Amino acid sequence: MELRIFYSTFIVLLLMIMSIFGCAYMKGKIVVSPGTDRREDIMLEPAQRDQLLKEMRQLLQGVHGILTGLSGQEIDAQKVEESGRSVGMKMASDSDPAIMGKLPDLFKEMGVSVHRDFDELADAAKRGESEKQIMARLVSITSRCTTCHEIYRLTAKQ
Repeated sequence: MELRIFYSTFIVLLLMIMSIFGCAYMKGKIVVSPGTDRREDIMLEPAQRDQLLKEMRQLLQGVHGILTGLSGQEIDAQKVEESGRSVGMKMASDSDPAIMGKLPDLFKEMGVSVHRDFDELADAAKRGESEKQIMARLVSITSRCTTCHEIYRLTAKQ
């Protein structure tokens, strides 16, 4: 009985700690200021900015891979699936919590939805959806990319 109480207490404490870190992850210390071109500047350390820009280039490589898989006479479903999966939620789960804590909520929400939808696009390719259906999914994803780039600009702290 005492062991059961110990484990129950341990689990409750663990859940509390995880929820505190989860809130810190989602809220974080956000440093955003009005930019010179009407976008909001997200202030990051230079290495953090470089890391985030690298991840954005990886997303663009994923889009390129999907388009490559769609550009032949027939859909290369395996190429589309692999390219979509490469920038799906697995990529998002590898994000640096220190960077994530500095990003505005809307930025994070759009980013997570983009990663999730890349996984769904990969699943759709595996199921054999048509080129038109996959392109519609890609249009939806890239519309969030362009919206985010219209709202935010990553700026390295001096």
